[in-house]
Formats: sequence, structure tokens, C-alpha cells
Amino acid sequence: MNRDHSFTIGLDVPFNRVSPKYGTKEVLAGLILLIPLFIAALVLAIIFTSEVPWLHLAWVAVLAYGIISTLIILRQARAIGYAEREDDLLVRRGIMFHRATVVPYGRLQFVDVDAGPVDRMFGLATVKLHTASAATDATIPGLPRAEADRLRDSLAGLGQANLAGL
Repeated sequence: MNRDHSFTIGLDVPFNRVSPKYGTKEVLAGLILLIPLFIAALVLAIIFTSEVPWLHLAWVAVLAYGIISTLIILRQARAIGYAEREDDLLVRRGIMFHRATVVPYGRLQFVDVDAGPVDRMFGLATVKLHTASAATDATIPGLPRAEADRLRDSLAGLGQANLAGL
């Protein structure tokens, strides 16, 4: 059984994965709201347990939601990947609904590297590809900062070289 949780899109292309820290960062972002909600539901269930015994279902539901969402977020993070090919960049994502975006180097207008405060705490950055098409959603989140900078420089150079060839 293939333990690589990648999907095929009809191409034999090795994909680079994002950092495992990205999944951890996304889980922590989700728990920021769930932990206080869980504590509030648990305290209310303990205080009013004799009057409203079914109130225990609230904290159990929040706990179950937290566990399930954590598993899904971690799996989604592992499904994100990118491949630098000769003429284009291939970006994939998705667990149930697989999505692959192909960005020809000649169509690249500019490449951004963004890193918010939480990303910087984890040493991560997001590479955003901008093309003439407004519908192109080519972002690669969760890259180590050095890899994001390398990818930006590489893509900018390839974009310029292929644009000159048009």
C-alpha cells in the first residue's frame, strides 16, 4: 500500500510538500476559539448538571468537533504540494476534492512572499503567484522561509525568461 497520501492527476510528477509546521500552526489557530468554548460549555454543564443534565452534550460536541477538525486540518496540510516543471508550476491541494493549478512561467506577472506574525513564529511563509488572470488561485502556504525565498527568486527568473520568449 502506498503510504504517500498524494493523489495523481495523470502525471508522474514528484511534488514538494509544505512544512509539517504548517498543519500545527493551522490547528493552533483553530483551537484559539474552541478551547474557550469548550471550557465555557464544561463549566456550565458542571454548574447546572442537576437542572439540565443534557448540557453535558455541549462540551462533548465541542470536544468531538475539535478532534475531528484537527485530523482534517492536518490531513489537508499534508495534501498541499507543488512541482516545478520545465514550463510551468503545478500546485495541488485537497483531500476529497482534488484541485491542481497549472501556472505557466510565461504568464507570471509577479511573485509575493507573505509571512504574518504567526507564520514568522513558526518560520513559515506563503508564496502567492500573480498572473494576468484574476481567477488564478496559486498560493503555496506553509513553506519554510528560506524555501519560499528560493522559490520566489526561481519563479521570478523563470517568468522573466519565458516572458521574453513570447
